[in-house]
Amino acid sequence: MWEAAGPAGSDDFARAVRAGLAQRQKVIPARYFYDDAGSRLFEDITRLPEYYPTRTETGILRASAAEIAAAVGPGRVVVEFGSGSSAKTPLLLDAIQPAAYVPVDIAADFLAESAAALAAHVPDLPILPVAADFTRPFALPDVPGPRLGWFPGSTIGNMGPMAAVDLLRSFAATLGAGSILLIGLDLAKDAAVLEAAYNDAQGVTAAFNLNLLTRINRELAGTIDVDAFAHEARWNPALSRIEMHLVARRATRFSAAGAMFELAAGESIHTENSYKWTLAESRLLARAAGWMPHAAWADPAGWFSVQLWALPAAELAP
Repeated sequence: MWEAAGPAGSDDFARAVRAGLAQRQKVIPARYFYDDAGSRLFEDITRLPEYYPTRTETGILRASAAEIAAAVGPGRVVVEFGSGSSAKTPLLLDAIQPAAYVPVDIAADFLAESAAALAAHVPDLPILPVAADFTRPFALPDVPGPRLGWFPGSTIGNMGPMAAVDLLRSFAATLGAGSILLIGLDLAKDAAVLEAAYNDAQGVTAAFNLNLLTRINRELAGTIDVDAFAHEARWNPALSRIEMHLVARRATRFSAAGAMFELAAGESIHTENSYKWTLAESRLLARAAGWMPHAAWADPAGWFSVQLWALPAAELAP
């Protein structure tokens, strides 16, 4: 069973576009990728042969389900931040016997569809969707029981280190004292593997990136010529991150959110970062945000890690 909470507002989209496109290096925050079309395109990305994170994390969950369940224990309220299609969630829910499941996602219609589909898999589990931007404060349903935050997919890598610390601190405040967090982190690896994952041969990632411009045109009265832009993903070794850009193929001028903007040929809009971590760096990240690393699981190649962190007073198996 599931019950939909009220939809989250997106009133800051226009402000973010105006502010971001006014900068010297133009930027739009990655959270605005995820309208319904963007959410569906991202689900397509997760099934691409080049895109290793989803299948690698899924493999870790399958291989380590018993160990994760033993550490977490039964009866927790699972709060998934940025749930998307919740494709990996049944593996976790089947393993840990939760008391309830609270998926949180910014795309309200997509969230409702995903929650309904999951309800068919676990018909006796209370499912309480919350349509919200999890990077902003929001309220959880009043469901009793210890909480397990679930943040799969290495989404934490979309934030710079300081922003990641702030987000993880906000998770702690939202979940409350004694909570635990199961989080996916993409690990540092060969640059060729990384660049292929964000420049797929079918062009799905390009469509995902360009859909942001289509969304601006639709929702913010934009006049952007989408064909004037090209998708580009670059590995930045100095900052250990993949950067996604929308690069102007030619000089272009357009209006959006009530303002006019110009880009010269070759100028870009920076739309996303995806930081890659070492295991040591990930432990420092946890501690900086007030979480204590408890356990970690990785695939045999060491490409991806699923980690369990705890707040003070959390009860975990040794």
